[in-house]
Amino acid sequence: MTNANKLRIAVLIAATACALPLAQATEPYPSRPIKVVVPVSAGGWGDITTRIVAMRLGQELGQPVVVENRPGGGGLVGIRYTKAEAADGYTLMSTGSTLSIQHALSRETGIDAIKDFASVGSMVRSPAVVVTGASTEYKTLGDVFKGAKASKGSISYASAGVGTTTHIAAEMMLKQAGVQMLHIPYKGNGAAMPDVIAGRVSFMVDAYGSSSSNLGGGKLRALAVTSQDRLKLLPNVPTAAEQGLPGFSYYYWLGLFAPAGTPREVVEKISSALAKTMKDPQVVERLQADGTEPYFKNPPDFSSFVRKDVAETTALIEKLNIQKQ
Repeated sequence: MTNANKLRIAVLIAATACALPLAQATEPYPSRPIKVVVPVSAGGWGDITTRIVAMRLGQELGQPVVVENRPGGGGLVGIRYTKAEAADGYTLMSTGSTLSIQHALSRETGIDAIKDFASVGSMVRSPAVVVTGASTEYKTLGDVFKGAKASKGSISYASAGVGTTTHIAAEMMLKQAGVQMLHIPYKGNGAAMPDVIAGRVSFMVDAYGSSSSNLGGGKLRALAVTSQDRLKLLPNVPTAAEQGLPGFSYYYWLGLFAPAGTPREVVEKISSALAKTMKDPQVVERLQADGTEPYFKNPPDFSSFVRKDVAETTALIEKLNIQKQ
């Protein structure tokens, strides 16, 4: 082989090697399945709702959107995992106030809710339901407050854990009512539910979608809803505001996040597909069956929403005197 031929081959190999990264860089997004991390256990409201949205979102994007549960640490396991993933649009996270709560409550979170994630778009919101065992003596939220005052704080209530949304919502109600109760934290709402049903704890705050089967099955009684107006699905259940807590409301919410540094055009493409997903009649109908409503915000508006939620949650945790964990 002549030197000239050797030179031609070397040039060809070098050109091919340079072209491969360029081809990969210009590959249209998305070109493979997308993973959505859910930092809670399977079966809860956040998990079920994310799966409903993910299925339709995948159709809009033209690639499967796969949900992966990574529970633990009050949500921190999944949140930290997402932060460390490549900022390429192929790993997203579905969460809500858990992000704000952990930002405010944990001593060593390892995350910054504002700096470490790109806000893709909000998805839904849902009011909570205050539930008690069907066999308890409590018929209204007022009955619980009266019992708590009479017992001087010895009556207990359940939550999914210290600093969880279920804990925060309950403490907000108790503080406004001016009563104290014994807080019993569990490892998730599912773990608490048997004791709620049996009446070993007085009540728990839960998403309607998580409690609906036990409400319909006669194992639970709904004492109040935390929405501004009564739920169409529970028209005979008064709001907390109607039961001595004027102006009170509390909503769970969920949104999609990506690791910080994800290209703007990728974030916008996902957000555009999410906006279409949240308008799909079948998705809306399915969500509303669980007492959930579409609540889409685009990246700039969602980013502002998250900043406000972090600030308000931090102030609330300080006001409720919930100690950092």
